[in-house]
Amino acid sequence: MCKFQKGFTKSSDRNNPIFASEYQQSLSHSSSVANYQSRSYRLNKFHLKSGVSVGKMRAIQVPGPKQPFELVEKEIPIPKKGTVRVKVQACGICHSDSFTKEGLFPGIQYPRVPGHEIAGVIDALGEDAGGWNVGQRVGIGWHGGHCKICTSCRRGDFMTCSNIQVPGISYDGGYAEYLIAPIEALALIPESLSPVEVGPLMCAGITTFNALRNSGAIAGQTVAILGIGGLGHLAIQYAVKMGFRTVAIARGKEKQPLAKQLGAHHYINSEHQNVSDELKKLGGAKVILSTVTNAEAINSAIEGLSIDGKLLLVGIPEKPLSASVLTLIAGRRMIEGWPCGTSINSEDTLSFSAMSGVRSMNQVFPLEKAEEAYQLMMSGKARFRVVLETGL
Repeated sequence: MCKFQKGFTKSSDRNNPIFASEYQQSLSHSSSVANYQSRSYRLNKFHLKSGVSVGKMRAIQVPGPKQPFELVEKEIPIPKKGTVRVKVQACGICHSDSFTKEGLFPGIQYPRVPGHEIAGVIDALGEDAGGWNVGQRVGIGWHGGHCKICTSCRRGDFMTCSNIQVPGISYDGGYAEYLIAPIEALALIPESLSPVEVGPLMCAGITTFNALRNSGAIAGQTVAILGIGGLGHLAIQYAVKMGFRTVAIARGKEKQPLAKQLGAHHYINSEHQNVSDELKKLGGAKVILSTVTNAEAINSAIEGLSIDGKLLLVGIPEKPLSASVLTLIAGRRMIEGWPCGTSINSEDTLSFSAMSGVRSMNQVFPLEKAEEAYQLMMSGKARFRVVLETGL
């Protein structure tokens, strides 16, 4: 069974990687961070140069498309040039992990370790590590590297890189005790956030935060969040903290207390209220951020956009959308998608979350319970994100 973290969790000393027990032992009872980093650097430098194995680790891998997870023992990987090794402390489970589990993403090489909502500590450095240091706490999200040579990269638009790397798809991800990541994928973690708190923010967090801050809405304007789930419960918090007049939209009256707890100023019950009409009563929404996969639910909200309003999609509908072109043209309304962001955007997300008190509501499982945790997430019954802990 899982541990259920209800509400907004706080970090604790046990989550500080610098004081993890295995490192205390290796330091001969010294708690000096400088000594730890120096010793780790010497050991890692030896292993990197010699290619000697540094031991074994546990990992959850997918042996092939549509096959069950396997708990396996693997060699702890050695970082190459431009990469670091991260000791994973927590990894969120995302619906997009089904791309690897079900073989839905082209070009995946199996077996593959899933996971792109990663929080941990740098454990070893490859050559040209770009100023990163052993012992730094880092997160890694969907943007797990870019090619640096395609047109998008040459324009500095790394998120739309033609050859973007994704942890758990392009290379082994965070359902493991260690992984190797390119330095351009790393985001620093604020001290006040625990690994479990960080994991979901590396995907659900950055996706909603970055979409809202780039939406064009300004403080005081009406922003509606469609859906109160893994993405939506974070989006409501971000919208409120950014100063938007926040409207939560979901099915059923039972979700209204949660919407209010998260800070929403208004709640629309889409089962019994016409969403567009209710938004029009509020003057229309400058932005509707859709986090849902139900195309009909999205269609029902479009008429509720204000003049120059924007429907911003971060959830992928299962069916095509249907919108009146006349409605879009007459009110200069638009429909747009938003693809999370890069590591510096993740870092901004973590900093804002730490400063403003935005937290994910998580159900936590040990690494070996990955199958149970994954099935809970896929069932839609998780409240609201699912996170694996390695115990490191």
